[in-house]
Amino acid sequence: MDVALHPAASFRMLFAASHHSEPLNCLFSFFNSVLDHDVPTEEPVTFHFLAKFYPENAEEELVQEITQHLFFLQVKKQILDEKIYCPPEASVLLASYAVQAKYGDYDPNVHKRGFLAQEELLPKRVINLYQMTPEMWEERITAWYAEHRGRARDEAEMEYLKIAQDLEMYGVNYFAIRNKKGTELLLGVDALGLHIYDPDNRLTPKISFPWNEIRNISYSDKEFTIKPLDKKIDVFKFNSSKLRVNKLILQLCIGNHDLFMRRRKADSLEVQQMKAQAREEKARKQMERQRLAREKQMREEAERTRDELERRLMQLKEEATMANEALMRSEETADLLAEKAQITEEEAKLLAQKAAEAEQEMQRIKATAIRTEEEKRLMEQKVLEAEMLALKMAEESERRAKEADQLKQDLQEARESERRAKQKLLEITRALTSVPKPLTCPLPPYFNLISESLSFDFKDTDMKRLSMEIEKEKVEYMEKSKHLQEQLNELKTEIEALKLKERETALDILHNENASRGNSKHNTIKKVSEGSSLYLA
Repeated sequence: MDVALHPAASFRMLFAASHHSEPLNCLFSFFNSVLDHDVPTEEPVTFHFLAKFYPENAEEELVQEITQHLFFLQVKKQILDEKIYCPPEASVLLASYAVQAKYGDYDPNVHKRGFLAQEELLPKRVINLYQMTPEMWEERITAWYAEHRGRARDEAEMEYLKIAQDLEMYGVNYFAIRNKKGTELLLGVDALGLHIYDPDNRLTPKISFPWNEIRNISYSDKEFTIKPLDKKIDVFKFNSSKLRVNKLILQLCIGNHDLFMRRRKADSLEVQQMKAQAREEKARKQMERQRLAREKQMREEAERTRDELERRLMQLKEEATMANEALMRSEETADLLAEKAQITEEEAKLLAQKAAEAEQEMQRIKATAIRTEEEKRLMEQKVLEAEMLALKMAEESERRAKEADQLKQDLQEARESERRAKQKLLEITRALTSVPKPLTCPLPPYFNLISESLSFDFKDTDMKRLSMEIEKEKVEYMEKSKHLQEQLNELKTEIEALKLKERETALDILHNENASRGNSKHNTIKKVSEGSSLYLA
């Protein structure tokens, strides 16, 4: 990103000059000079505009769709860059939602094997942990991707964030600190409170201070002090590396505490209006999606009807062709039979004539004196043979005549079948002209901290009510996550046999230990919060 600015320009001016350009490990103040921050002196300098405070519940707090989309891109990149630890099975599920958000509904005719080959969907740590080819990963991602049918981009992105916000490192800003004994620790600041970690375990905090249990946070030079609400509990003090780090920690504490309290109070009028507008916009888009879905369904039904009619037409054409061929064969057979019948009739006439001649000869012979008995016997035999031949020829002539009549009847039936087939073809042709054409619509609080010491008191009039609300929210969370956990366990079982144990990272081992104990992000924080007073005492 190239932006021309005076060195004394404020970050607000930088943001205004660059918010239309491409997207610091340093969090900027809107009112301070850019060079007053920890930025590299070499040029050019790359800036990443990221959300400073993470929502506790993305679905409730990210009102506008553009905010949700930009935050989704931020969290997705942090997971892929392994700045947020994500277990393998959850990585596959998140990848499937990312694919749904980008490609829309799964279509096997469009999304063929290899369509995810160029996509970065899984952390490299996950890919290296299993003996699985890119095709095997794609197969498992696609299997879950196909189940997300019907989800719009914003819905898929929100499902992604709802899963990501339950990851242990989600929204946690880590700072290297030392306690009074000089032990190196990590301080984590997030939307739920302050957490103390071992340097080699960023997943499970040793101590947690929920925001509703903190009375005061202050620093003097490099020493930072946390005072719990319960005055019987000793304060927790630690040292950071730089004064500037303490200022940043306090900024994050003030902002996160303010948001923590604001979430548990009635929304301001401005927020209510924003949410109402967002609901209206969401309802409008939902109606538009439903309209497009109906049009798509109608188009698909029309295409199916057209395909069925085309198939039926081809079938009738084949039947007509077969009928025409049968008709031609029948006509040829009829002609042959007629010719054969004529020949038979002529033969019968000839035989009859010969029989008559034989009869005449017999009469003539009878009239002639028979000289010997032998001649008489021979003549009787000839007469009998002539009579049998005449009878046989007459029967053959009658049979051939019946065959000719049957062939004529078959011929008439074949012609009637041909007429009916032609009528069906005509009806189908007329029906096709009335089939609708396929539809062509597209499926379519800032602080200027300059002192070396600062203190901030956290106040609320009803901490007990807040605690009860927090407990209620945790119960609701456990219910919602039960089904999801069952899905993740199923996938984990499927790919466990392909895992390369020697490639497991320290975070993988820690996560598996937490999972075997049944520990999740929320119940872990609850346990360590309950034990914080004992630890500090």
